Order: sequence, then structure tokens, then C-alpha cells
Amino acid sequence: MTSATPDTVLVVDFGAQYAQLIARRVREARIYSEIVPCTMPVPEILAKNPKAIILSGGPSSVYAENAPGIDPAIFAAGVPVFGMCYGFQLMAQALGGTVDNTGSREYGRTRLSVSRPDSTLFEGTPERQDVWMSHGDACSAAPEGFTVTASTEGVPVAAFEDDARKLYGVQHHPEVMHSTHGQLVLEHFLYRGAGLAPVWTTANVVEESVAAVRAQVGNAQAICALSGGVDSAVAAALVQRAIGDRLTCVYVDHGLMRKGESEQVEKDFVAATGVQLKVVDAAERFLTALAGVSDPEEKRKIIGREFIRVFEQAQAEIVAAAGRSGASVRFLVQGTLYPDVVESGGGTGTANIKSHHNVGGLPEDLDFELVEPLRRLFKDEVRMVGKELGLPEAMVQRQPFPGPGLGIRIVGEVTKDRLDLLREADAIAREELTAAGLDRDIWQCPVVLLADVRSVGVQGDGRTYGHPVVLRPVSSEDAMTADWSRLPYEVLARISTRITNEVPDVNRVVLDVTSKPPGTIEWE
Repeated sequence: MTSATPDTVLVVDFGAQYAQLIARRVREARIYSEIVPCTMPVPEILAKNPKAIILSGGPSSVYAENAPGIDPAIFAAGVPVFGMCYGFQLMAQALGGTVDNTGSREYGRTRLSVSRPDSTLFEGTPERQDVWMSHGDACSAAPEGFTVTASTEGVPVAAFEDDARKLYGVQHHPEVMHSTHGQLVLEHFLYRGAGLAPVWTTANVVEESVAAVRAQVGNAQAICALSGGVDSAVAAALVQRAIGDRLTCVYVDHGLMRKGESEQVEKDFVAATGVQLKVVDAAERFLTALAGVSDPEEKRKIIGREFIRVFEQAQAEIVAAAGRSGASVRFLVQGTLYPDVVESGGGTGTANIKSHHNVGGLPEDLDFELVEPLRRLFKDEVRMVGKELGLPEAMVQRQPFPGPGLGIRIVGEVTKDRLDLLREADAIAREELTAAGLDRDIWQCPVVLLADVRSVGVQGDGRTYGHPVVLRPVSSEDAMTADWSRLPYEVLARISTRITNEVPDVNRVVLDVTSKPPGTIEWE
């Protein structure tokens, strides 16, 4: 993404559920971080020129057969190293300390006793503090040269430090919010132990990204599939700043968007960026293709297929027009994010959790070179970049919305009448959540129409037989897991009253209180 590589902290992942969170916490300290697999040889890790290295936790015991290990050479390379949980135990074992396989376990909130409150990691934190533990083995003796700086009731060596070699470790997880002073401990390692400066800012990201795009694209032209979502909007705005009117965005209006969103893309985005936008009204085409279809997987496939065909036609028209003028359209802009790369196993050696297709599932044989200016960013960082670029607040803070749109929020056949009904109900829910100041407190709130279900109601002293709609407010950091949001009852009451009063054929509003897992965020 950048033309100049920033000071980088590498997070060596030993299969930790929190590896991405560690990288995020480092970035919150305004220092750039990346994740690498524990299988990467130390020479390759050092070839990346890291300014510091963090060894993550992991599910294994250091005594388990085939447990991931660490080459001790990493500790002699002169690069500051911070071990957390499993990484802490690996460091202790590799450098001559003692890790006991006692079977004594600490899980969850644990009281940590700091014996050296003036130490590099713990200065300015309480001598007694709550931390989050998740381990079975325990360190009973620190390696030679280390000073023990903390313990717990069950673990005599819960933290150690060697300032001379700039090696540090803690048994707990400072990256999770349950460790009350975890972020400060992490920042102490970064600023005091590793001597890094907090200089990785949003403004720097924009400046470096623009320079990188200019270097990659040169004098050619690029196209971008604009979905109306945060990622594609910010990616397009960055590329537009870099190459100006040599970028053309294509917005396929499939008629499955929420109320006002197509207008927002057509007006607000163009006004904020000046980008050239080609809008394709394909609503009738999508409705025709979806007629009579109720199966959710079949709906997804139809929507994806039709999007590809419409986008390919639009890009063919752009390429043909450019060819007549002697220009070359060689680049396709995607809003790929860093979690997409990690979860897809992209370059990290980690497991492929799921594949991401960031431009509507475009075929791999399209003859374009990809431009991915957000490839190294997390979602919250993308929002900050969008704000730096001057995108409208409503677009930057837009909650995640599925590519198939409202087509998978209608349980049953998708029709124009049902889409119009759901759009109104969804708009009411969004208006009330915004009015209550709850937009930032939830990850998203899908509104689902149970089109194939009807329930008896009473409205205007008469019997009704209408549709129920489902509210699905959820809280999450990354959508991998989620919990239902505990919205105030008065807000739920206002949403329910307005929907049943203002939306024809809806006489019941219900609340989905299922977490993920076992449920998914979307119903289909």
C-alpha cells in the first residue's frame, strides 16, 4: 500500500485467536504492524526488517507433540521481542528458563501482583491489577539475565524483563480489554522497550497510499466497482486522489439497496470526490432473474451472476471508449482489507478461513491488474482514512451491508412490493437507532422480512393477517463472532410502534436474541 515501508512490528502467530487483535492494538498505539506465521523461518522474518517482534499466544502446550516452536536465533538478532502467553513460555524455555507442565490452570480474570512497579513494562500501573489468563503450563524459573517483575497466586513467574537484550514477556493477554492495563503495558514495550515512536497516522497512510497508487498505475486508467459500502468507497476515493479522472467507478443499482443508499452513492460520493461515475440501472433485470426463487443460496448465486454480467458489460463499454481515445484501462480497484487477506491465507501461511471476493465475485480471468490500496488496513482504520479523505459521515460510518443486499433479508421470494415494504421498515429502524445515538454501539442491525410467514393482528379494531419483521441488532469487532445488542426497551418500542403504524402489511415486530455462533448475523 505504501511507497515507503513504515517502522513495522511483526506479530508471529502461533495459532492465537487474538493474533489480529494484537496487530490492531499495536496500530492503536500508532505503530504499523503485520501478522506472520510461526512457520516462517527466522531469516525471512528478519528480512522484513522489523523494529520489534511480538510472539502471540496459542492453543498448544510447549510440551505437546508437534507443538509449534521458535528458533532461539530470533532472540539473538538484536530486535526487541515481547512474548505473550504461549509466546512467553516459548521464550522462557528457549533461553533456559523452566516451564512446568503441572496441570495447574488459569483461565479468565486473574489478579496479577507486580513486584517491580518501576520496570519497563509496568511503570505507572498498579501493584495489583486484573489480567486475562488462558494457560495450562506455568513458568517457575526465568532464564538467566531476566528479572521477574510479576506473579500470580498460581504462577511464580508471570512476567519477566531483560532490558539489556530488550526481551520481555508476560503470561497474560495484554491485548484483550479484560486486562485492565494491557494497552499501557503493550505501549510500554513499544515506546520504552523497543524505542519506537507513535508516528503511523491516518494522514501518513493517505499520503503513502496515494504515492503507491501513482507509482503502480502510471498513466493508465482504472475502473472500480462501487457498491455503496465503506471499503469500495474509500478505495475509490484514494485512487481518485492519486490519478484523478483516469478512474471511472461503476455502480450497479440492482434494486436491492436500502432506502436512500443509491442516491447517496450517486450524489454525495460524487460531490465529495469528483469521481467519474457510471450508474447502471439494472433493477428490472435482477427482479426478473429472482422471480419465483425462494432458496437463499440460489438467490445469492443469481444476484452474483447478474452482477458480474452487468459489470462486465459496463467495463467493456469503458474499455471501448478508452481505446478509441488511445488510452489503456489496465487496472481494477478492489476494497480488499487486511482481515480479508489473513482469513484467506493470503501470504501469511495461516489457514484459509474463508475466501473473499471483493468486487462482487469477479472472475479470476478478467484481464486486469489489481489495485488494493486498503490491503493493509483494518475496518476501523478504513473509516478513519475515509474521514481524512472528506467522505460524507453517513458513508464512512455506514454499517456492514451484504453484497446481495435486501435480497437475502427477505425470507421467501423477492418482489418489488416486498422490497419496498422492507426498505420502509429498515429505514425506520435506522432512523430511530441514529436518533438514540446508538449507531456506534452496534455492529449492524439487519431488518428481516418473513415474507412467507403471516401472523394475525388487530389494527383499527379489525383483524389483520400481515407479515412479521425481525430486528437483528448485533455487536461485534470483526463479524467472526457476534452477540445480540441489548438495546434500550424504549428504543425497541419506538421502532416497533412506528413500523406497525407506518408500514402497510406489517403487524408484528420481533427481536432476534441469538449470538453467533450458533446463528449467523444474516438470516440467509
